[in-house]
Amino acid sequence: MANHKSSKKRILVTAKKNTVNTARKSAVKTYVKKAVKAIATGDKPAAVAATRTAESKIMKAAGKIMPKKRAARKVSRLTKKLNKVA
Repeated sequence: MANHKSSKKRILVTAKKNTVNTARKSAVKTYVKKAVKAIATGDKPAAVAATRTAESKIMKAAGKIMPKKRAARKVSRLTKKLNKVA
């Protein structure tokens, strides 16, 4: 258990950040799943809209909750899937 005031604060801050980051990561996964599902249905306008939102969420998460290269890879793969629907 922490004894110093600063280390007690760090524990609280870390717990709060962990909660926020987990929620953000979950939201990104949800939007990606929605985009993949829209692409699978074959509805081009819905797939484009879902992919656009997912891409936005992924890029906002880049550098914060996931590495930038992973975010770029996810966006690239989503776009590839979307282009196959055409």
